[in-house]
Amino acid sequence: MALAKRKKSNGKRVTTGRPDAARGRRNRNLVVGLLVLVVAAAAALWVNYRSQNVTQDYTIQTARGNIVIAVYPRLEPVTVANFAKLVNMGFYNGLTFHRVENWVIQGGDPKGDGTGGPGWTIPLETNPRLRNVRGAVAMARSQNPDSAGSQFYILKTDAPWLDGQYAVFGKVISGMSVVDRIEKGDKMISIKPGP
Repeated sequence: MALAKRKKSNGKRVTTGRPDAARGRRNRNLVVGLLVLVVAAAAALWVNYRSQNVTQDYTIQTARGNIVIAVYPRLEPVTVANFAKLVNMGFYNGLTFHRVENWVIQGGDPKGDGTGGPGWTIPLETNPRLRNVRGAVAMARSQNPDSAGSQFYILKTDAPWLDGQYAVFGKVISGMSVVDRIEKGDKMISIKPGP
């Protein structure tokens, strides 16, 4: 960038060159720099948002079709780790949906009557961003908030009265029509990672 030259003429200083053009270039460069910073900041915020909402998919295979759920390990780490452990053990394979009502289906009990579990329990996790809405997947439990083990439910309708009391750890992303068709006693042939 060439600087404007100054010279004396009749005792007055006269500016030669084009200072307005230089100032315009500086302003343009400043605006471009600010735009780059804004875009970089927005990209960083988006990456952070996405990292907080990373999901992993699981497929519940039934005789009526597949139900694909996405779980939220960053939002519900203890609950999702417990679910993943049970899936990897093959714990759910062959278990039934022992509770089926017009608003919910529930399974994951090796006894098949709502009283069984894996032999351990996990503490209650809740997150205000995860609600009990149609398609939500959450841990079932007894009156003790820290009593969830392996039983989970999938909502067929919104159930806001459950918010903050049960660990919603996922959502159905494919197969809600299958959820709607599940009947009491239908089996989970398997639950496996992936769609």
